[in-house]
Amino acid sequence: MPANSKFEKTATGAAWWQTGVIYQIYPRSFQDTDGDGIGDLNGIATRLSHLVELGVDAIWLSPIFASSMADFGYDVADHCAIDPIFGTMDDFGRLLAKAHGAGLRLILDFVPNHTSDQHPWFLESRSSRSSPKRDWYIWRDPRPDGAPPNNWTSEFGGSAWSFDEATGQYYYHAYLSAQPDLNWRHPEVRTAMLNVLRFWFSRGVDGFRVDAIHHLLEDRQFRDNPVNPDWRKGMSPARRLIRLHTMDQPEVHDAIAAMRQVADEFGDRLMIGEAYLPIDRLMAYYGVDLTGFHLPFNFHLISTAWNPEAIAHLIRDYEAALPPGGWPNWVLGNHDRSRVASRLGPEQARIAAMLLLTLRGTPTIYQGEEIGMQDVPIAPEQVQDPWERNVPGLGLGRDPVRTPMPWSADMDGGFTTGKPWLPIDMSATAPVWRQRTDPASSLSLYQRLLRLRRAEPALSRGSYVEVWHDHSVLVYERQYDGRRLQIALNMSAVIQALPPGLPASRTLLSSAVIDAGDRAASDSDRLLQPHEGRIGEIGT
Repeated sequence: MPANSKFEKTATGAAWWQTGVIYQIYPRSFQDTDGDGIGDLNGIATRLSHLVELGVDAIWLSPIFASSMADFGYDVADHCAIDPIFGTMDDFGRLLAKAHGAGLRLILDFVPNHTSDQHPWFLESRSSRSSPKRDWYIWRDPRPDGAPPNNWTSEFGGSAWSFDEATGQYYYHAYLSAQPDLNWRHPEVRTAMLNVLRFWFSRGVDGFRVDAIHHLLEDRQFRDNPVNPDWRKGMSPARRLIRLHTMDQPEVHDAIAAMRQVADEFGDRLMIGEAYLPIDRLMAYYGVDLTGFHLPFNFHLISTAWNPEAIAHLIRDYEAALPPGGWPNWVLGNHDRSRVASRLGPEQARIAAMLLLTLRGTPTIYQGEEIGMQDVPIAPEQVQDPWERNVPGLGLGRDPVRTPMPWSADMDGGFTTGKPWLPIDMSATAPVWRQRTDPASSLSLYQRLLRLRRAEPALSRGSYVEVWHDHSVLVYERQYDGRRLQIALNMSAVIQALPPGLPASRTLLSSAVIDAGDRAASDSDRLLQPHEGRIGEIGT
């Protein structure tokens, strides 16, 4: 049965991904059902009710494909099989059906840049220089002195070239040596990878988030990357060079257009691209006449200074740069970056939630953000991330943001009956079950925000209007069909007064858990409490 047959267009005629909210699941850390300490597909299925109650519209799963697990699924050994750690293809089918039955779309990860070194394609490629699949990967002769072909470095540290003794050549890997890069200039590679998309789309998957798309092609001439004059001690070793010839090459957009064409073959499907790029360069990933990604991920909230002026300028610049018809999107965090509650503190994480869910565009929530999860310290002997193992001591490891969800007050948070693959810090975050009944909890705030967003077309479809900001407060409006909503965010720890020129509004939602009509007499509508965000309706 076609996956989308149960879903209808929204009342406004918008695509589901324009009015919807996406929730990223890191499967290893969501819910374990077989006691091995690693989350699985059946675990996700058992927790779908949490996502329905939360109010999201789609779930995106980080890689679940057969893998050597050198990089926890991003080293794919079979693109059309489920890794036994996560379950079986039947388990996936049941999860997909249950998600669709609950009104949730399901998005998978697509890792086109590289495979596992145990993938049958690579095993055949490295078997001999005359192998039919030799050119499916990027092989180069050594320099005369035996050194690698050029100075390209791996994102995880060290050279991006590994020497193969058997065939006397180096192969290129933008990440681990266990993740050799595919040669997307080879037509058979492109065909094979596009058929992977068709394989999953034909089974009812609603979309893909495409991993590391800006790394997909490299310079044809294999020129050295220039030295980065801004590199300093403490930065990733990979940033010693400017990735001029290994990232964001012009030909990548032809590959993206081909992926989009496949998605369009199946109707109302979504393609999201992961590319950490400046705004002006990111816009090219929408493609010519919007034939690229529907949503090139906008990660700029993660790195922008947390103050009203910087945020206002970011929103203005991003909105102005969008191509005609391009739909915006916003992200606060993911499985690679420090959690928002650790970056900003628990109080401002609530303000960040209000920002994320009231800006124009599609928001993505990373699992645990809705309960205010923070980074969990990882002892050296507990480190799992290969990046941290390759370059220890720089704090580059991603384990602290990938720890399991705490569902209950049990010792291991109700996540597993075994030993969790990463530690769970029960002291830093109240578990889900406790937050469900606490109206002041982070979870309650997210639920109220998502209910309001669903009820108000001004929030899901309306225009964004910049209103006012100073050093502490950001104010903007969302407008739709004559409806005006005012969002005022206090990014400081002290009471702030709104300027007298702002139109009066009736409070619909406050992050300070002060319901409309229940504000104390001393709480003027012109005052924002410390760390308070407020959504109000402006009378017509």
